[in-house]
Amino acid sequence: MNYVLEINDLSKNYGSVQALKNVSYKVPKGTVFGILGPNGSGKTTMLGIIMDILRPTGGGIKLFGEIPNAAHRRRIGTLLETPNFYHYMSAVDNLKIAAAIKQVANPDIDGVLKKVNLYERRNSKFQTFSLGMKQRLAIASCLLGDPEVLVFDEPTNGLDPVGIAEIRDLIRRIASEGKTIIMASHLLDEVEKVCTHVSIMKKGVLLANGTVDEILANDDMAETGAADATQLKQVLMTMPGLSKVELGDNGRVNIHFPIGSAEPGKINQHCFNNGVVLTHLLMKKKSLEAKFLEMTNE
Repeated sequence: MNYVLEINDLSKNYGSVQALKNVSYKVPKGTVFGILGPNGSGKTTMLGIIMDILRPTGGGIKLFGEIPNAAHRRRIGTLLETPNFYHYMSAVDNLKIAAAIKQVANPDIDGVLKKVNLYERRNSKFQTFSLGMKQRLAIASCLLGDPEVLVFDEPTNGLDPVGIAEIRDLIRRIASEGKTIIMASHLLDEVEKVCTHVSIMKKGVLLANGTVDEILANDDMAETGAADATQLKQVLMTMPGLSKVELGDNGRVNIHFPIGSAEPGKINQHCFNNGVVLTHLLMKKKSLEAKFLEMTNE
């Protein structure tokens, strides 16, 4: 498999504080890779080392299969902090300055503005943009020079639901072009909707790493309902093959099976045979948020 990034036993200390503890994983080409963790988990430190802003205490990384150099990092577009543009200048003029700083020859400014849906506002001053538009302009700046990889630190931070949806759709469109996207985020629902792979970190330790489906694939779940939830729970506890039965806050009874073994017909039949008529039966996949909270004990 072709990897754009390889993390090998990476450590980073700030005095007595160990921000990263022997972290190792790989980012396959063409994926949307989410780095998840509570505050202080080491997400931003990891991105800083990838982009050579910080130096590791131990271990190292490879970019595109090689020891990183300036040429490798020019193949990466980054958004690691709040966008820093001139408020009194237009979107076009701000991107011209960004292209000059990046030493991008013949930048396709109109093209990147169209890609982030800001072409119609290309001559508007930055100070007239909403927060979501400012963030999309920052992503347009990342796209200058047509980088192969994009690195985002909390790309939807502070945005309202409309702005979050816009960035989410934009990330999907960029990923559909074959680019690799690495993003740190705490908005777990958004990550689940856009990411193909994920790593979960806590206090500098890598807790899990793999495809989103692999991370979630601990068990099958079904949400059931009946007129008498207590009776339903008692009946379901007699069903063979279940790994857990629990009464949810919404009055439903949630049941868990070993992965791949849940059969809705058998659930319904077992309940009916034991005098309970189901009014609700829904097969579910554990959300990334639930898995994250379970793993980090948050």
